[in-house]
Amino acid sequence: MAKKKGGSDPKLWAFLAYLLGIIGFILVLALKKNDKFAMFHAKQSLILFIFMVLVSFTGAIPVIGWLIIWPVGYVLSIIFWIQGIVYALTGKKKELWLIGKFGEKLKF
Repeated sequence: MAKKKGGSDPKLWAFLAYLLGIIGFILVLALKKNDKFAMFHAKQSLILFIFMVLVSFTGAIPVIGWLIIWPVGYVLSIIFWIQGIVYALTGKKKELWLIGKFGEKLKF
């Protein structure tokens, strides 16, 4: 993926979407809405953020949430986050495993 005119690299914006979470999504939405690659990864990062929030709430569920859902969810969150960063920096437009399919359903 080459740099676009104007000197902004879509891979950098895609990376920032994952690195900064919801703030990164808002930045890409505000500044790079017409960049399909950056928006693809911004949507993926928004879905990841929502997944992480849901995992956080499972910590309020006694026993099952504390011992199973919460730890597994956090490990998956880290795996998805690293996967998204790698895809963004290598210029791949691939969905995150398990949760990425929800990103394409977002209409921004």
